[in-house]
Amino acid sequence: MSRFRKIIVTSGLFRGLNTAVILLTAVIALINAVPASAQGDLLITPRRIVFEGAKRSVDINLANTGDDSATYAISLLQIRMLEDGGFETITEPDPGQMFADRFVRFFPRTVTLAPNEAQVVKVQLYRTNELQQGEYRSHFYFRAVPDSKPLGENEVSADTSAFSVRLTPIFGITIPVIIRNGETSVNVTLSGLSLTMVNDSIPRLGFVFNRTGNISVYGDIAVDHISEKGKITRVGVANGVAVYTPNNLRRFQLELTRHPDVDYKKGTLRVTYSASSDVKPARFAEAELALQR
Repeated sequence: MSRFRKIIVTSGLFRGLNTAVILLTAVIALINAVPASAQGDLLITPRRIVFEGAKRSVDINLANTGDDSATYAISLLQIRMLEDGGFETITEPDPGQMFADRFVRFFPRTVTLAPNEAQVVKVQLYRTNELQQGEYRSHFYFRAVPDSKPLGENEVSADTSAFSVRLTPIFGITIPVIIRNGETSVNVTLSGLSLTMVNDSIPRLGFVFNRTGNISVYGDIAVDHISEKGKITRVGVANGVAVYTPNNLRRFQLELTRHPDVDYKKGTLRVTYSASSDVKPARFAEAELALQR
């Protein structure tokens, strides 16, 4: 799951211009998901949608955790994952990538929530007879619709010799919707493990995910330090890490915990990548890095 913030930028005071408003839109970031996607005052569950097997419908639960009413417009976006884990929106699929939007319908497309109010968005799979073997992916985009006039703001008399402009943040969240059809397979290995000290004090572990197969992979990372005496200490965790098709690799970096009982010049670092599960996670991959003075 991915989420991002969009901002309408307006700022400054200019003389001698007879223009009402300047709007500049910039996509600021796409960042990794958390157990329940949240940005601004919108809480969304589940954090990702996967249609496979006989599943044909899913409910998305939206909740407004803020103190004011809010309206959200819902749409579907196409997103490319970069090798460094970043994202960018696209309109045409990359080789080996298939979009899910034409096989998904949902309602409602706009939701207004009072404070502490919740609502369900129904998502249905259709045109299944047109699906090819493999994985299709798009991303639901929940975009906050700003009020035309913020509460408490007074009207300002017009001045034809100057205009002021306003900064209005527009928050949004994306979550992936994935369709899997036919025979699917995936395999993951971890390679290129290296440890560096940032500013001589912060341990940072770097490595590469290598993915093969015809579907994406999604799971949690755990990093353990194993001392020369065999003591195991958990020093790093990253949940909800994906490698989406058609990417064959993803470069990843994780800052590790500075622990008084851990010497990052001795022992071994063990990295485990497992499927997200509260019961018995399936292990996708594991690798170790021997530490040296």
